[in-house]
Amino acid sequence: MGDYEHRTTVTTDPEALFDYLSDVQNLPHYFAAMKSAERAEGSAVRTAAVVDGQLVEGEAWFTADGEARSIRWGSQGPNNYSGELTVTGSDGGAEVVVRLHTEHVDGPSIDDGLLHTLAQIKQNVENDADDAAPGAG
Repeated sequence: MGDYEHRTTVTTDPEALFDYLSDVQNLPHYFAAMKSAERAEGSAVRTAAVVDGQLVEGEAWFTADGEARSIRWGSQGPNNYSGELTVTGSDGGAEVVVRLHTEHVDGPSIDDGLLHTLAQIKQNVENDADDAAPGAG
């Protein structure tokens, strides 16, 4: 079993950052393996991602609590995969904390993926790297 946690600070308004991160359609903008994500019924999300070199389509759950600025997600399967992302205010912007739980233990690969995701969020938002980033225009 593995539990992972990483954080970064982003120079932006915490509310705007949370709005960006909690929009399911933006997931492929900051999760490298994710190729598409769209809302289904309730908290369900249909996803397509590249896993071990193969395109895998599936369904996961994704919930956002705007008041707590917290996002939770997960999927059923043998890895018991779930995560949480929180956005809080910090000096000069916002802090993003990502926590991940999985039965699949591949520490270095998971750590690298989380660090890459946080770096992509920071780049997208601070440099307006994609049209969906807060402040992009």
